[in-house]
Amino acid sequence: MTIDATFWVAVSFFIFFGVLIYLKIPQKINISLVSQIENIKKELGETERLKREAKNLLSDYENKIDKSKKETQIIIGKAKKDSEDDILEKTKKFHQLIDNKKRNAEQKIIQMKENALKDIKNISVKISIEAVGHLIKNSIDQSKLEKLYTSSIEQAKTALKQTKI
Repeated sequence: MTIDATFWVAVSFFIFFGVLIYLKIPQKINISLVSQIENIKKELGETERLKREAKNLLSDYENKIDKSKKETQIIIGKAKKDSEDDILEKTKKFHQLIDNKKRNAEQKIIQMKENALKDIKNISVKISIEAVGHLIKNSIDQSKLEKLYTSSIEQAKTALKQTKI
């Protein structure tokens, strides 16, 4: 029987596996692999839980963003309406103020016209009186004027006497 190299390789192979089994290397590898599988499962479970939480947070924040957009639109709409109402109110007040000023100006113009007419009337009456006075002075002599004056005084005296009786 010749012992060749293959025999020794086979014997060393069986011895190697025997030592591995004796030292419980396959069990230790199995335990290590199982613990790594459990750790990976735990990490996957944790990642799934974190993924669900992230989805929940995302949906919550999207809802909050939608609500804030709606509130922003409502606030902007209200601000536009308030500003339009304010503009309309200020425009109305402006027009009322302009109308009041127009009326006041028209009243002042009318009053100024009336005052001017009164002044013109008074001045024309004065001018007329002065003109009549000049005409009378120039057309009547002094003697006729004295006669007219004395006769007017006598008529006034007789009128007074009659009223006293």
